[in-house]
Amino acid sequence: MKNIIIAIDGYSSTGKSTIAKAIAKRLDYIYVDTGAMYRAVTYYALKNNLISKTKFDVETLIDHLPRISVSFKYNKDLQFAEVHLNNVNVESEIRTLEVSQFVSQVAAVSEIRKKLVEQQQLMGKDKGLVMDGRDIGTVVFPDAELKLFMVASPEVRAKRRYKELLEKGHNLSYNDVLSNLISRDHIDSTREDSPLVKAEDAIEIDNSELTVDEQVTKILHLAKNIGSQKSDL
Repeated sequence: MKNIIIAIDGYSSTGKSTIAKAIAKRLDYIYVDTGAMYRAVTYYALKNNLISKTKFDVETLIDHLPRISVSFKYNKDLQFAEVHLNNVNVESEIRTLEVSQFVSQVAAVSEIRKKLVEQQQLMGKDKGLVMDGRDIGTVVFPDAELKLFMVASPEVRAKRRYKELLEKGHNLSYNDVLSNLISRDHIDSTREDSPLVKAEDAIEIDNSELTVDEQVTKILHLAKNIGSQKSDL
C-alpha cells in the first residue's frame, strides 16, 4: 500500500481528532490536529490580553505572529503528540471552553491562517499523513487522495463535548456547550477566508449513530483501497 494523505474536515466535536488519531495509529501515519494549532494561537491571545468578550486586538496579534511557534511533541506514555506553544506544553490549556469561545474568531484571520497552512503543508510533503481540521481537503491539501467530511447533529455533538469537559473537571452547563457549538458552526461556515465547506470529492460520514470502531473500520477500508490503487500506477 502506497502512503497517501487523508484529509478529515467537519464540524466541531464530530470526533475528527479521535478518529484521525486511531486511523494514523493503525496505518502508522503521522497525525496532525490543525484545530489544536489554532487553539494554541488563541491561548496565546488570551494570555496576552489580546482577545476577550469585549475586544479583539487583531493587529497586535498579527504583529506577534513571528513570536509564536506551535509544534507537536510525541508523548510515549499517552501515545500521541501533544501541542507545544513556544516550547511549553499547552495540551490541557488549549482544550478549555474559554479557548473554544474565541478560537473561531482567531481562525478567521487570514494572516494567521496563512502562517499555519504553510506549516501544515510542509508536514505533508512526504505523505503518510492524517490531518483533521476545517479546510484540509479544500485548502491545505486539495489533492489529498482521501477526503472525509464528518457531520453529526448539534445536540449529539454538544453531549459529547459536555461529557468530555466534565470528565476533565470543568464546571459548565450543557446549554453553554450547545450555544458555543452553534456559534462556532456559524463563524466557521461563513468566514471569508477558507470557510468550512465540504470538498466536492469528499466522502461525508454522519457519525451521529456510529461508534468509533465502526468509523475506523469504514475509513481504513477506503484508505487501503485507494493506497492499493496508487501502488498499481
